[in-house]
Amino acid sequence: MDQATYGRLVDEALEHDYRYYVLAAPTISDEAYDELIARLRKAEAEHPGWQRADSPTLRVGGQPTKEFPTVRHTRPMMSLDNTYDEGELREFDRRVRSGLDEEPVEYACELKLDGVALSLRYEESVLVLAATRGDGVQGDDITSNARTIRTIPLRLREPGITTEVRGEVFLPTDAFRKMNEAREEAGEKRFANPRNAAAGTLKLQDPQEVARRPLAFMAYWGAPEAMGEDNHWESLKRLEAWGFAVNANRRLCASIDDALAFCAEWEEKREALSYEIDGVVVKVNRFSQQERLGATSKSPRSMIAYKFHARHATTRLLEIGLQVGRTGAVTPVAHLEPVSVGGITISRATLHNADEIERKDIRVGDTVVVERGGDVIPKVTGVLLDQRPADAMPFQFPSACPVCGSPLHREEEDAIIRCDNAACPAQVRGKLIHFAGRGAMDIEGLGPAVVEQLITTGLVRDVADLFGLSVEKVAELERMGEKSATNLVEAIAGARTRPLAALIFALGIRNVGATTARALAAHFRSLDALMSASLEDLMAVEDVGPVVAQSIVEFFQVPANQSLVERLTAAKLTVAEAAPLPEEKASGGVFAGKTVVLTGELERYTREEAAELIRAEGGKVTDSVSKKTSLVIAGPGAASKLAKAKELGIEVWDEARMLAALGGRTL
Repeated sequence: MDQATYGRLVDEALEHDYRYYVLAAPTISDEAYDELIARLRKAEAEHPGWQRADSPTLRVGGQPTKEFPTVRHTRPMMSLDNTYDEGELREFDRRVRSGLDEEPVEYACELKLDGVALSLRYEESVLVLAATRGDGVQGDDITSNARTIRTIPLRLREPGITTEVRGEVFLPTDAFRKMNEAREEAGEKRFANPRNAAAGTLKLQDPQEVARRPLAFMAYWGAPEAMGEDNHWESLKRLEAWGFAVNANRRLCASIDDALAFCAEWEEKREALSYEIDGVVVKVNRFSQQERLGATSKSPRSMIAYKFHARHATTRLLEIGLQVGRTGAVTPVAHLEPVSVGGITISRATLHNADEIERKDIRVGDTVVVERGGDVIPKVTGVLLDQRPADAMPFQFPSACPVCGSPLHREEEDAIIRCDNAACPAQVRGKLIHFAGRGAMDIEGLGPAVVEQLITTGLVRDVADLFGLSVEKVAELERMGEKSATNLVEAIAGARTRPLAALIFALGIRNVGATTARALAAHFRSLDALMSASLEDLMAVEDVGPVVAQSIVEFFQVPANQSLVERLTAAKLTVAEAAPLPEEKASGGVFAGKTVVLTGELERYTREEAAELIRAEGGKVTDSVSKKTSLVIAGPGAASKLAKAKELGIEVWDEARMLAALGGRTL
């Protein structure tokens, strides 16, 4: 084979990729395609200098990485304003027409995929960079992972193009279901929804693992200067000509009435789709009009997301189970007769806490309304009382831990009931998973299935035991083997050099999230100094109030925790010399100048994730309500903080309003 023949084979393979993955119209058999790829691999092995940057053999050619470099976007990846209300969409139209001096406006309407935004950079038509949205200004370089997605062209079908293309990475619902079934069979935790699964997959450090998950990509935007078109509608056709999958369910609308009709049509029909959507994006079609309308600090004025209402269904409540988390919090969970909600089969849903069960009067045997909150987390929102069985009894929260049998207690004015036994197997399991997680010690390979075996075999009783594990002992676990055991032990050893802030967060101190951990590390500079700090010392740290300070003091007063820190120090973990605290962005955002308190349970984000988003938009997040508080964001189960906010006349938002203010922004 000569180099010219090799080049023709690469072109042929790329054409077959396009026909199979984008057009869904293959022209050769799988066996013939595999033979073609084998010939390419052989040629590249014999002549490494021939290998083209767009060769299909490089889709899974990247090596595992320990971190993703940060890259700056050529132009900001702005979030969209959104609405759930027809009146607000008409108000958007009024603002647009007013801003354009009442000249005619067309709207390009596209389905809003519920996935993860991705920016692709092409130079001379070859893919050179793929980056996540990040904070909108800069994101993570995940090029090796993006190459594994077959609907992302490695080379555009038109030569000489240098441009940026943006779109959405997602998991088709059928692929998501099969992947969850496989994870369950392997003893791994199921993903909550396709969007979370897609986001988690893109951040995996091994492209080989990413390639095993059937991610897909649809393009929705290309840099106008490279398009050669004067409007968005025609630019979508250009993206298709370049080889991208573009959603066929779109419509060019001559009026806002037409756009609303399109929104209503797809809110009704979305169950028939093979992928998740959460609304419709309505865009002013002409680029010149988009430019004239401009943008606010976070969102373009020429487009808006019309969000669909949460999907719901009715089913029967079979049982109320109890889950014990790493902090001892006991959370009630509804076990349901399986029911399809938005194409996802739901058999479990959160009940938040005892107060919520009592407030809604939820009883075993009831017919309940199940909703995917924010189209993400299933929750029980109500009971059909007219269908209640005659023998249904009010639920009584037990007095003993369902896992270890230790007494449960509830602090005054606290919505959460807890088990105080730190040796409770459920807490140990949760602490180990948290300790190994991203943002903490980041131990690759230490997932729930492995943690479960380490606990049941007695190899690990707390996180310090991890650093005494040997390859021989780990290899005896099911589904491990010597190579996997070696990788895990090496990953654990690598955690010794994680920053002090990561260790403080990994300890799992109540009310101490990743951001607070960074502040503590920067202030005290060593674990010894933090352990000996008084309440007053702790409250001198930015954003640390009396509740957080008390949690830290109480944690380090427990002899078992003192012993744990001594053993971690002996294992040579980083316990000093913290890096300086990075400066937080504080201006120009929707929460700029506001002091915000989060309380109760959030559904779309963890509380720490929500705090990160608020800080990124210029807000300050504190743990206690006072006269200085500007805003309280309250979820289900909010108790004393919500009551104090109302007493002081402080504005209170629910999570839906926070999401609307953030304009759909994600981490």
